[in-house]
Amino acid sequence: MPWIRRDRPLILLLLGALLSADLYFHLWPEVRRQLAGAAPGCPCLRAPRPALPPSPAAASPSARGSKLRRLFAHPLYRAPEQPPRGPEETLLSRQEAVRYYRRKMVRWNRRHKLYREELNLTSPDSLLQLGREASWLQFHLGITRYGLYPRSSPATNKLLHDMQDFNTVSADYSQDEKALLGACDCTQIVKPSGVHLKLVLRFQDFGKAMFKPMRQEREEETPEDCFYFTDFQRHNAEIAAFHLDRILDFRRVPPTIGRLINVTKDILEVTKNEILRSVFFVSPASNVCFFAKCPYMCKTEYAVCGNPHLLEGSLSAFLPSLNLAPRLSIPNPWIRSYSFAGKEEWEVNPLYCNTVREIYPYNSGNRLLNIIDMAIFDFLIGNMDRHHYEMFTKFGDEGFLIHLDNARGFGRHSHDETSILAPLSQCCIIKRTTLLHLQLLALPEYRLSDVMRESLLLDHLAPVLTEPHLLALDRRLWLILKTVGKCIDAHGEDKVVANDTKQLEVPLFDRVMPTS
Repeated sequence: MPWIRRDRPLILLLLGALLSADLYFHLWPEVRRQLAGAAPGCPCLRAPRPALPPSPAAASPSARGSKLRRLFAHPLYRAPEQPPRGPEETLLSRQEAVRYYRRKMVRWNRRHKLYREELNLTSPDSLLQLGREASWLQFHLGITRYGLYPRSSPATNKLLHDMQDFNTVSADYSQDEKALLGACDCTQIVKPSGVHLKLVLRFQDFGKAMFKPMRQEREEETPEDCFYFTDFQRHNAEIAAFHLDRILDFRRVPPTIGRLINVTKDILEVTKNEILRSVFFVSPASNVCFFAKCPYMCKTEYAVCGNPHLLEGSLSAFLPSLNLAPRLSIPNPWIRSYSFAGKEEWEVNPLYCNTVREIYPYNSGNRLLNIIDMAIFDFLIGNMDRHHYEMFTKFGDEGFLIHLDNARGFGRHSHDETSILAPLSQCCIIKRTTLLHLQLLALPEYRLSDVMRESLLLDHLAPVLTEPHLLALDRRLWLILKTVGKCIDAHGEDKVVANDTKQLEVPLFDRVMPTS
């Protein structure tokens, strides 16, 4: 049309004016702000510099790297450890231990050679030799009056790697299983031993570990109607208990790691126990399975199966031989009733702790405080099955309690069994160092669930725990602090918080004070 051609310059002039206005009012101010951020001037107008880390007060915990690394770098975990002041504070003498284990290895090699000759095995088989730097031996030599291993011990991490990587040279039932095979008093056992199948595996460096196979999926919860003494034993609970014990700085759980075991190669082909060999079979799904055998219970429905050969399980490092380092197994004062009806005295008497305080060895020393540490640990993992605890006899009454057999923990994340805290709530006393660790782990800067999640990612079977179980740790931690707060309100901090060391001082901003 002719009028469009006449108005074309006017239209172009209008579009140019609109573009100029947009440049002046929108794009130019943005360019000025960018230029101001690169030049000196008001700090609030400067653009952020990604290369520089934010200040600690402003940075979110997730933006500042590993929470677990920061936790172990905290002054509370850097406090000087008490070094052994003499041979009486070290569990084993190096010379005596090496001599003892060398004799055991010679006997084992001799029996192994005879076994191979009986079976006419002609394949080459190298005999084991004891290395002085073997990680399991260094672990045994590092046990002191204060714990199973020092915080900075490189032997612990090396032991975990060795248990993961080394080949097995033998497999056998545990002593519990063997006792049942020889003398099985069925009236004293509620559930068949086959449900709690565990094996002793020996590795190529002559170290030993307790293997507990996977019996329950991580997502499965223990049914509400299930009694604690009929519950499954969970391999992932053993692994998680070791990590939690190390995070709490107790160091009373033997090093434990998860591993995929080839049940044919690592168990069946290396075992010399004919009974163990006889319980292997192939399932209809072509998976290799095995089960525990007891005179009163021998059923394949209690079997564990590979897929087709690989089976998840936990490996817990063996403690020194009982002949070399005797241990006492002592009933827990807060033991539960192992029958379908009836209760123990502590369950009906709120003043039960007064009776315990009058009994040796709970009437002096740290034994009662150590029992309360154990109760706090068991409450966090949900373990109701702590009927006994063990101690090395060499360290006497002041030795630490060994937190063995934690496989019945982490069964129910939706329920907090507060009765496990009875020693704490009835006695109203706690170690100062234990309380400081709990307060620290309640802070968002660290948070128990976060450091546990990060620590468990280091295991080869990660994820070890489901998210609900990790979040339950935070909830239970606050319940512990709430219980301590009630005790302090009732009795005062001086009577509740036992000062087990004067060297630990933690800044107030790193503490969460318990409240009722």
